[in-house]
Amino acid sequence: MTTTPAENQELIRRILGDGYLELRLTRLATDEVPDLASKVQVDVTERGVAHAIEGEGVGPIDALWGALIGRYAREYQSLKSITLADFSVSAAIESKRRKAGLDALAKVEVTVINSEGRRFVFADESRSVTASAARTVIAVAEYFVNAERAFVTLSHARKDAIARGRHDLVTRYTAELSEVVKSTSDAEVIESLRKELGGP
Repeated sequence: MTTTPAENQELIRRILGDGYLELRLTRLATDEVPDLASKVQVDVTERGVAHAIEGEGVGPIDALWGALIGRYAREYQSLKSITLADFSVSAAIESKRRKAGLDALAKVEVTVINSEGRRFVFADESRSVTASAARTVIAVAEYFVNAERAFVTLSHARKDAIARGRHDLVTRYTAELSEVVKSTSDAEVIESLRKELGGP
């Protein structure tokens, strides 16, 4: 089971509606030379359609992040500005099914920091450390991609409301923008919004 930060999740989903981009791992293949290089081939489902992506890095998770950056970061700049703060794996040894086995439930937790220094924690638990790590990293990409999409959607809606003289909607969209921007990670976008809204 994958868990993502609750901050603004409901708001982002409401803003995007059917346009929310859900990313699901359906296949993961790795080719690794320990301590040197790894290649991954991944099938990620976007709204029910599988897309094959590939990446290289030091270890399969670094390679997977590279694959996600290669596919999404050209359009969603915030992915380039988040920083990994912590990566941990813990096991519930008592959950083993076989006495001599290594099939205990493992929890992978990834903490990232956005351009404003905010921390976001993502986690996944399963009997495969590799699969849980991959799902966690994909959840990071999904969260920030959708936060950026929601930010853009609100920005356009606010400009339209200003042009139409709908001050009620301007007030609502301004408040929602101020919340959603906390979940994005593009320093330039955040700074420009501050100036536009007259903030510090």
